[in-house]
Amino acid sequence: MNSGEIVTQWYDDYGESVFTYILMMVKDYQQAEDLTQETFIKAFRKHYTFSHKSSTKTWLFSIAQNTTKDFLRKRNPLRYYFSLSLSERDMSPLPLQMVEMNEQEEILFHALQNLKPNYRQVIIFRKLKEFSTRETAEILGWSESKVKSTLQRGIKDLKRNLIEGVIDYEATFR
Repeated sequence: MNSGEIVTQWYDDYGESVFTYILMMVKDYQQAEDLTQETFIKAFRKHYTFSHKSSTKTWLFSIAQNTTKDFLRKRNPLRYYFSLSLSERDMSPLPLQMVEMNEQEEILFHALQNLKPNYRQVIIFRKLKEFSTRETAEILGWSESKVKSTLQRGIKDLKRNLIEGVIDYEATFR
């Protein structure tokens, strides 16, 4: 396989998953599409540096996470560095994907949007994308203990958001 075919296969295998992660982070459908494309362009350009020490999926999510982080930092540096809420963004359901969400998924999506970016990222990677603690640490460039403690704090805040949103936390994570 040549490099173009390899990256095309990666896109077929992981493109939707990368897109949904980015969408949950930036909360803008068009921007998420652009950042997903940018992620795979970077993967194409740097595929020769992929050493296979981690899974392809982990490597691609590392690129997606860095691409998204760079976008957020450039868009609003103060808000990014101080981890302030992006709550003034349009939180209305997004085309196609949000239409298909059931009520609990929509409530979970909105509760995630109210979390600090670090909490949101670690919950998405560990609980929604089902990366291991080690893989999540690798993607984020953190220690495994930081992933565990951030996840614990994030779940606590998510639970509070869900309770305030009048949803059963236990039913959401079944």
